[in-house]
Amino acid sequence: MKKDVINYIWTDKKRTIFGLPISFTRYFLTEDKFITRKGFLSIEEDELDLYRVIDKKLVLPFGQRMFGCGTIVMNVKDVDTPVKEVKSIKAPRDVLAQLDKYINLNRDKYRVRGRDMVGGEGHFHDHDDIDLHDDVF
Repeated sequence: MKKDVINYIWTDKKRTIFGLPISFTRYFLTEDKFITRKGFLSIEEDELDLYRVIDKKLVLPFGQRMFGCGTIVMNVKDVDTPVKEVKSIKAPRDVLAQLDKYINLNRDKYRVRGRDMVGGEGHFHDHDDIDLHDDVF
């Protein structure tokens, strides 16, 4: 039986001192997901659907810029990871452009825009406590 092959558009490791990829944190971008894998013996993976990204920001601290690295911060409409940091990666502007492209493709695919996901954080009430026969006025 053949194993499913995932086509990664981009992949990189978190960079450490001097911009070297000596880390057990790895990032993967597919056409519809962003995956973060952390760990060596015990591995933890976090996936987020690209259409759920509300906003993104590029952070270029001096120490990372010296080695051509940067950090991308994404605000995501996700329960377990509302803020995703893609720390210290090579060519962050190029990665941000790829992310932007696939985020927009997925938003078009699911017919969702960032403004559609803003708000609505509150509770949904089924209005059981309201009697339709009571006078509201």
